Amino acid sequence: MQKDTIAAIITAPGEAGVAIVRLSGSDALAIADRVIRCSTPPPSQRKANSFLHGYVKSAEEQSDLDEVIVLVYKGPHSYTREDVVEFQGHGGSTSAKRILRTLLNAGARLAEPGEFTKRAFLSGRIDLLQAEAVMDLIRSHSDRAANAAIEQLEGRLSNSFNIIYDKLVTIAADLEATLDFGEDELPAATFETIYGQLVEIQNLLQKLLASWDEGHLLREGALVVISGSPNVGKSTMLNALLGSERAIVTHLAGTTRDILEEQIVLDGIPVRLVDTAGLRNTECNIEQEGIRRAQQKIEYADLNLVVVDGSTKLSDDEQRHIEEQDPEKSIIVINKYDMGNLISQEDFPAYRSISCSLKTQRGLEELRRAIIDKLGVNSGPTPHASISERHRLIIQTAMQWMDEVITIIKSNNEELTAMAAESVRDILEELGKITGRNYHTELLDNIFGRFCVGK
Repeated sequence: MQKDTIAAIITAPGEAGVAIVRLSGSDALAIADRVIRCSTPPPSQRKANSFLHGYVKSAEEQSDLDEVIVLVYKGPHSYTREDVVEFQGHGGSTSAKRILRTLLNAGARLAEPGEFTKRAFLSGRIDLLQAEAVMDLIRSHSDRAANAAIEQLEGRLSNSFNIIYDKLVTIAADLEATLDFGEDELPAATFETIYGQLVEIQNLLQKLLASWDEGHLLREGALVVISGSPNVGKSTMLNALLGSERAIVTHLAGTTRDILEEQIVLDGIPVRLVDTAGLRNTECNIEQEGIRRAQQKIEYADLNLVVVDGSTKLSDDEQRHIEEQDPEKSIIVINKYDMGNLISQEDFPAYRSISCSLKTQRGLEELRRAIIDKLGVNSGPTPHASISERHRLIIQTAMQWMDEVITIIKSNNEELTAMAAESVRDILEELGKITGRNYHTELLDNIFGRFCVGK
């Protein structure tokens, strides 16, 4: 762990009431003393968790740069477990930059992305799961996502992995102990007991893997594409779901020629809602490019809302487009129900379908519920902390080794015990990367490099 002192602006840029600059490290108090002018004892002579009023002064000109409130935290009772000083000055980019520049001139170094949280991890204040929860909380777009991040920050997910890790340590020790026994000297129930423990751990890992789907939606959001022929109501649907006139709606076919993307929150899940160009044969190069982009979005979408005009019969192109869609990832929206019903839900037995009038918003609430259902989101209480893509890949690797160990133990072959013990050690090594029991520089750079500088 680096022992130098770092500084950074920790509030977002732009006009605001307050801007905060954070200083952390072994020389934080000494540097703060050098830049502050106050009529009371300086930061280094203050008790921990106290604050003072003063002015940040320019070292070159000895003039005041800003009036500030200075908060003093002394290690290990701080975010980084180091001495930390925070300067709360006036909002706006200029004042904060002047304070930061003064701190750097006084001996601090500009913090790297995520370095404050990285130091909190390296000092043992939090583990890697909790560090990742900090970023999840910052990036959350809904109460549901924020609550799940708070659970992870409080250690719920860490506790689940720690239980699994400790159980595996016990199994590894038991397997190592069996190597000291001679042939046919092991108690008959030894492998049976270990087998039962391994199956229990396997089930716990499977349960954690099952939490990825909802965790992925909470962190990344769902990509929901609106597709269909021109003039069937795609842009009307976008506006209705948004509750505002975002897309231009006219009676002319082909009005939407490019991708329109907006974000909404449905039942606590961020949804990237994409209105696409109408799918049809056209000679217009611009419209052709819009259709190509639409098809590309459909390919990668979590859900495709296929809109059709219920007052007219389906064209051959519409029928073909519907048949090309995965029923598990599609909803057929039969629009213009108020203008006639030449198409009904019975015409699409393999698909979830909804009859509605988007112009009058009839059936809109049913559509919202159908989107949530198709995305597999559990309505009701906030979900527990769930694994990320990084955790999922690690667990999948560990599960492959787990299958090998279970197969060996199930065979009751004492000659393969050493191999099983080695595989359990590999599993421990892999799972240790999740909480940070085992880590390397590249792993930390990958995780904390995605943080903002001030965190």
